[in-house]
Amino acid sequence: MARIAYADPDTPETRELAERIVAERGSLLDLYRMLLHSPPIADGWLRYLTAIRHECTLPGAIRELVIVRIAIVNGASYEAAQHVPIALKEGVSQSQIDALAFWEISENFNDRERAILTYCDAMTRDIRVPDPIADAVRSFLSDRHVVELTATIAAYNMVSRFLEALKIHANGAAGEKSGH
Repeated sequence: MARIAYADPDTPETRELAERIVAERGSLLDLYRMLLHSPPIADGWLRYLTAIRHECTLPGAIRELVIVRIAIVNGASYEAAQHVPIALKEGVSQSQIDALAFWEISENFNDRERAILTYCDAMTRDIRVPDPIADAVRSFLSDRHVVELTATIAAYNMVSRFLEALKIHANGAAGEKSGH
């Protein structure tokens, strides 16, 4: 159960934004039902995560691979439940999803994916990324994609920390699913 009750999406203060979220996302996720306690935060969050997920040029498989990895590292089951189906649609294989918890010893990832997952783990676990890890990612990605990858990892660490701090889990009261 979530740490605080979900906001009412049908108040004068939240209705228009809740309708926009449903129009953009297809449903009102528990995450957004919680964020609606602060409409300015919910609005900014929606805009930022829309830019990450729908306006960047970083390949969707890379984006979703790191999002699911972040969910695993941070123990964010709700985030994983939301993004595994998206990852599969973006081309991440089920065997890669299954191996993400122990990707370092798995043969399911190529050199580019390994560099990206190493970068993701460094950002998620240690915040600071050592130069050799950053250099490895730069050898596979353009400057734009390095920025988009870094922003994606930062954003979804924010998401998982918010979810876990407020105990928003896949079996929450609202229980609706779609994507951030």
